Amino acid sequence: QVQLVESGGGLVQAGGSLKLSCAASGIIFSINAMGWYRQAPGKQREMVATITSGGTTNYADSVKDQFTISRDNAKNTVYLQMNSLRPEDTAVYYCNAGIVVGFTAKTYWGQGTQVTVSS
Repeated sequence: QVQLVESGGGLVQAGGSLKLSCAASGIIFSINAMGWYRQAPGKQREMVATITSGGTTNYADSVKDQFTISRDNAKNTVYLQMNSLRPEDTAVYYCNAGIVVGFTAKTYWGQGTQVTVSS
């Protein structure tokens, strides 16, 4: 059974930094794109950043030059370094990955990790 487990969320003051991690476990043949999404209270889930297996990144305009996504393919792990955090970054952050198990590719989601930025 494939699982994505996130860690690194918490409470931070505005201007601070946090680094999220998301590790995929299980019987995995390969992992395609990985990404981070977030959902603030009363809002729809939105893409924050994605990274392909080759390392090509894509960011939401609201986090460019503020957040950095990276991955360690050997560890099946994706990271999100978040700097200069603002109260509007407060949300539940979800990890997402396209994982090939056997001959089937499927999108998996983590359980989410809360990030709260106080002003």
